[in-house]
Amino acid sequence: MPYLIGTDEAGYGPNLGPLVVSASVWWVDEPTDGYDLYQRLNGVVRKSVSRDGKCRRLAIADSKALYSPSQGLGALERGVLATLALTDHCPVDWLDVWSMLDPASLEHLPTMPWHQDFDLRLPLVAKPEDLVRLVPKLRRGFERAGVRLVALASRAVFPERFNRSNVELGNKSETLSKTTLALVADLLPHCAGEPVTIVCDKHGGRNYYQRPLQQQFPDPLVEVLLESRAKSLYRWGPADERIEICFRTEGESFLPAALASMAAKYLRELSMRAFNAFWCGRVPDLSPTAGYARDARRFKTEIQEKQLALGIDDQILWRNC
Repeated sequence: MPYLIGTDEAGYGPNLGPLVVSASVWWVDEPTDGYDLYQRLNGVVRKSVSRDGKCRRLAIADSKALYSPSQGLGALERGVLATLALTDHCPVDWLDVWSMLDPASLEHLPTMPWHQDFDLRLPLVAKPEDLVRLVPKLRRGFERAGVRLVALASRAVFPERFNRSNVELGNKSETLSKTTLALVADLLPHCAGEPVTIVCDKHGGRNYYQRPLQQQFPDPLVEVLLESRAKSLYRWGPADERIEICFRTEGESFLPAALASMAAKYLRELSMRAFNAFWCGRVPDLSPTAGYARDARRFKTEIQEKQLALGIDDQILWRNC
């Protein structure tokens, strides 16, 4: 039976905080026209937050539709924690969720002072009693639809590695593509030699992906089916194990990519909570930052004196985008 994988990122543009790439892997009992999981899971999943606030179904959508500083973290966290529970992962604190989504990051977190000894109990905003009611309902709905969430995983690229990768590869688009495809390669063993359809949100303005695909998957010949501004499509492998990957605009309209977008944003927001708590606790009257461009420069200027006093190198703090 076919498998579906969706990927997306959070933090491609900022100067502060990590780039996080995530992917979700799904199994379906039979091919569906266009693999529209929203249609198949309509009884338990929706594309937006309920306007009446009653949360009868789980919102799985592009993280930009579910999270903003004004609307808060609730819908995003609810989605990530509920779907993690479907893979038998129930994080109870900040470090738990990192170990479940990106265990490789555990060796890097302590190298940054703002992550050392930081902790938060989870959930931060989502209601535990709501999750307790929701998860069994999701399990039943997924089973009736012939759909199973197999895995949800992430890769965080922190500033030092991000800068080094950009120098080695030439630019941040290459860094994003390499990180995404390495994550996909790590997840393909979950797919048990069955056909796989992969949808990735486009990597910046990039239209051509055959070279990074061939570098990541060197043995089969990667066939180019289409390369355009709207969509780039590739295929490789024997017919019974065919892998097809599409990079497209608005890739998050594909439910597996939407969930990946949510996981990536949630991890990045958790990292930025630690970052802001560290600096706002040491610099009086400092306003927190989301890490993007102009505000990142403001923040960098305001922490500069304390940064020098603490001996914190720019290499682990500042991303050269």
